[in-house]
Amino acid sequence: MMRMTVLASGSRGNSLVVSSNRTRILVDAGLSCRELFKRMRAAEEDPSTLDAILVTHEHQDHVQGLAVTARKLGIPVFFTAATHRSWMRWMTPQKRMTYADWLAERQRASAERKTNTAVEPDLSCAEELAEMLEGKNPERQEGSDAEANGERNGEPKKDPCQLPGVEYFQAGVNFSIGDIAVTPFTIPHDAADPVGFVFACQGIRIGLATDLGYIPGNVQQQLHNCDALMIESNHDLEMLRDGPYPWSVKQRVMSRVGHLSNDATAGFLEKNYDGRAMYIVLAHLSESNNLPDLAKVTAQRALRERMSLLANKLLLAHQDRPLESISF
Repeated sequence: MMRMTVLASGSRGNSLVVSSNRTRILVDAGLSCRELFKRMRAAEEDPSTLDAILVTHEHQDHVQGLAVTARKLGIPVFFTAATHRSWMRWMTPQKRMTYADWLAERQRASAERKTNTAVEPDLSCAEELAEMLEGKNPERQEGSDAEANGERNGEPKKDPCQLPGVEYFQAGVNFSIGDIAVTPFTIPHDAADPVGFVFACQGIRIGLATDLGYIPGNVQQQLHNCDALMIESNHDLEMLRDGPYPWSVKQRVMSRVGHLSNDATAGFLEKNYDGRAMYIVLAHLSESNNLPDLAKVTAQRALRERMSLLANKLLLAHQDRPLESISF
C-alpha cells in the first residue's frame, strides 16, 4: 500500500506525507510544527510515526517549520548539500551595515573617545569599515559578551540549525528511506539546488514536481509511468500580468526559474504526459494570480481525450486544509 496526503500547497506553505505500510516521509515542512501536526491528525496521519523529512528546496514556504518539527520528533532531515547550506544561511542571517550607518557609528565612537581620559588607538577608515561590515568590530556585536560567546543566563545559546540528523542526497542518484525508493531529479527554480521526487514502493510510483519555471526533458521523463502525479499549476498569465505584484516579482514568476502557469501545465498534459496516472493533483495555486476553477478547466481541456473512470482523476491541492488522502 502507498498513500499520498497533501497537507498544504501554495505560497503560504507546502507539505505532504508519502507513506507505505512501513515508512512515512514528510516532504517539506512549510507550516509551523503545530499546524503540521494539526493537519496530519485531521487527515488521520499520526505525526509520531514519521520516519524522516525530505526537503525539495530552501524557500521559506517549504521549510518554515522544519527545525522545530524535526527536533520535536527526533527524526533526520534529507537535503542536498547545497540546499542544507542555503537553509542554514537563511536560519542565521548575518547583519549588514550600510555606509551611512557605518559613518554615524564612527562619529559616535569618535565623540565617545574624546570624552574619555584614556586615548585609544584609532583605525583607518578603510580598516574600520572592513571590520564593521564583516561583523568583527566589538562595537557592532549585539547583546552582552556572554551572548557573543554563545551564552545567555549561564545557558548555552541554542543553535537554530540544530537537527537530530542530517542526510545528504544528490539529484539523479536514487536512495531509499525504509521501503520507499526515492528518485530525486533537478528542476529549474531560483533556489540553490531544487529537486522534484518520484517515490516508489510495491510497484506504485508517485511523482512530485512543483516550483519549476518550465518542464525540461529530464522532468518529463521522470514523470512517466506514475500512478499519481502532483504538478504545479501556479498562475494564470493574464491574472499575473494584471495582478498586484511588483513588475520584478511578475518577471521572476514568469521566468524559466519561476513557476508553471496553467497553460504551461496544460501543454505538458496534452503533449508530453503519458496518460497513465490514476490521479493528477494540481498544486501550488496562487491565491492572487489564479482561480481554482480556472486551473481545473484549463487542465481538463488538455486531458479531455484521456479522462476515464480509472485514470486521470483531476484534484486540486488546497492552501488552508489537507486534501483527502490518495491510496493505492
